[in-house]
Amino acid sequence: MSLPRVVRRADPAAVEAILRSLPGWFGIEEAILGYVESASRLECYLALEGQNPVGVALVDQRYPESAELSLIAVHANHRGRGVGWALIQSVEATVAARGASVLQVHTVGPSFDDDGYAATRAFYQRVGFVPVQEIVGLDWDGPTLIMVKPLSTPTG
Repeated sequence: MSLPRVVRRADPAAVEAILRSLPGWFGIEEAILGYVESASRLECYLALEGQNPVGVALVDQRYPESAELSLIAVHANHRGRGVGWALIQSVEATVAARGASVLQVHTVGPSFDDDGYAATRAFYQRVGFVPVQEIVGLDWDGPTLIMVKPLSTPTG
């Protein structure tokens, strides 16, 4: 199985279609619309099979030394095929080339018992993120887990 091609381009409609395929993770209308709006202003990575967007990552790099993975989602029909891995690799390579030494992500924390988010945290750990801190009330009313991944930056 070959990994999808990853391109950087804003495509809010593709982001919306991917998120709507995942109601277990993105079932709140305001959240979906917020991510769709973010796709126009944040750095947007699309995983493509042919010309079909099957995954998305949104990245916010506020500082040269670090970046935040604001969103990563793989269409329900394409999960388990390396799409998320391909997106992470592309994001890492891009932000590391700009000098970032760490990539951060927020997800639902382990004190909130949910099998879907347990799988999400396991994915992040498989691709090299480590948990740092769980904070209640940071991104929502429940627990948010902050995870980071050290990046290899090019030497000059």
